[in-house]
Order: sequence, then structure tokens, then C-alpha cells
Amino acid sequence: MSTWIDFKELRAQLDFVAVLRHHGVEPKVKGEQHHGFCPLPNHNGKKNSPSFSANVKKGIFKCFGCGAQGNIIDFSAFMQGLNPKEGRDLHKAALGLNERLCPESKPNREKKPITEPKSKPVQTEIEETKPLLVNAPLDFELQNLDTEHPYLADRNLTPETIKHFGLGFCSRGYFKERAVIPLHSKEGFLIGYAGRLINDSEIGDDNPKYLFPGTRERSGIIFPFRNGDFLNNLHRLKSPVDDLIVTEGFFSVHWLHQCGCLPAVGLMGWACSPEQVKLIVSHVRPGGRVWILADGDEAGERCAVNVFQLVAPQRAVRWVRLDGGKQPTDYSEKELRGFLK
Repeated sequence: MSTWIDFKELRAQLDFVAVLRHHGVEPKVKGEQHHGFCPLPNHNGKKNSPSFSANVKKGIFKCFGCGAQGNIIDFSAFMQGLNPKEGRDLHKAALGLNERLCPESKPNREKKPITEPKSKPVQTEIEETKPLLVNAPLDFELQNLDTEHPYLADRNLTPETIKHFGLGFCSRGYFKERAVIPLHSKEGFLIGYAGRLINDSEIGDDNPKYLFPGTRERSGIIFPFRNGDFLNNLHRLKSPVDDLIVTEGFFSVHWLHQCGCLPAVGLMGWACSPEQVKLIVSHVRPGGRVWILADGDEAGERCAVNVFQLVAPQRAVRWVRLDGGKQPTDYSEKELRGFLK
């Protein structure tokens, strides 16, 4: 007989803090949010970056390094090496959580269909019950940003480049003590900001290098942010180009622009999503070239291989391999132009 579980009811009963501990993760919770290094066994992002975030109240998580996301049961499935997109795997993970962390709740042993079909994508509970507008335009802009902060000058950015990209230092609010970077959809709408910690020595489990917009709710509508659904700086391309640089980070895009190099877009991480692949291909003319200018480290190599494998069947691709540990921002205008001949 099949053991039937009400997934929604189980998620409501589970405590994400207890689930984290159950899988050997020591919770580091500030407010409703846990931040830390990604514990997922199949994590293939940077190992020393606290890219994993979980909202322990809402029971949802996301890793900005490897891109994994979902709800509390999905997390447990990942931790067991299971695939939460597969109904049987998800059912197995849910049954284990129910038996170990909700012993007072006895599942019904009846032949009922599993309520999570195999084809259902990873979703959060909040996404299942309310309408969604992904990467919706903001109805506000951050004010009083310090465009002359020493951090921006230390990145060798000119006032013209800072103004062009709308960069600035934020002294309060969600992005307090961070350099902020406006993010735009391909149509050019402002959809959020990324906040870069200006002091690398302060990066830790509770203080990730980058903060991205969180999910917000207004008038019963959920507004999630998904960085895999767009490319940083793509909105400035008004038509397909012959050559396009694809890089990882924000400041690489800024520096390449300042050096007068080819048009450049950023993935905002090492992984290239299927939607980003479509955007890259559609913005490079047939017969054109995609230039991969990823960082010269392990994550950069994964990025380059990832982009190459996904884009090469549709467009010509050239991978510019940088010296070990270096980023595009470490090279002069002359050196970069030499790479891109």
C-alpha cells in the first residue's frame, strides 16, 4: 500500500531550523533568514562564499552559487541526493521528514496518488498559493547614494562609468554599507539592486559578499526575484550584435565598458540558466561570436565550460582563459583588447 502525505500540511508543520540540524547544518539565523555556505552535496558553486540563504519562517531556500532553490521538503531531498522534481524522490524525502520530525503526525496508508507530479517544477509554498510577478519593475529608486565613495574609486572606475551604470554606496536600509548596482530587465525596466559588501574581510556566514533582492508581497501578489531570468547589462543592446562578451561579475562588465571593449553582459554567478542561454543566442547574429571572459579560478572554469557547452551548438564561441586567480578587472585596456582580437 502507498503511504499518502499531504505535502502542504507537512510543510506547515516542519521547522526549517530543525530540518537544517537534522541534516547536519548548524543554523545561523538573523531575523527570519539563515545565511551560510551551501550544504547541498551537489553544490558546484564557489566553496568559500556564503551563497546559501533560507527563510526559516516561510520554509524556502535558495543558493545563489549553484542555483538550487525550493521549499523545505525540496531541501531535504537535495541533502539526501534525491531529485525533488521526481515525484517518488520527493515522496521519499517527505516521508522521512514526517517520521523523524513530526512523529505525532501519522500518514495515511492508502492508495492515493502522490500530489506532487513528476513534471512539476521546484516551487515554494508561497508560490503555489498566490499569483506571481517575477522580476517585476520597481516603483521606487534608491535615493541619496554616494557616487564618490572611495570603494568605487578603488575599483578604478571613472565618474562617467559610475554615472553610466548608476552605481553608488548605500548607507542605510537593506543594502546598508554596500555598493549597489541597479539591475534591469531586457526591456530596460529597473527590477532591483545588487549590494556588494565593500570590505572582503567582513564576508561571512551572516554577511554574504552580494545581497540580491528578496521576495516581496503587495496586495496579495508575490514579487520574486530570479537572477537566472535575465542578463546584467543586456538592456543596453538594442539589436543583435556580431560580438558579445559573457562574463561572471558585475564589475567585470563595468570595467570592460570603461575600456571600450565589445558589448558585455554578466551572468551574476558562474551558472548559465536556459533562459540566459536563449538571451545570449538571440542577441548575437548568426555568424557572430560569443566571447567567454570568466574569472581565472575554479568557478570561472566551470562557468566557461557551462556557457561553451550550451551556446556553442548555436553560435561560435571563443573562451579567453585568464591567468590563475585573475579577473577581467585585473587587466589593462590594452591587454583586454589584445585578448579580444
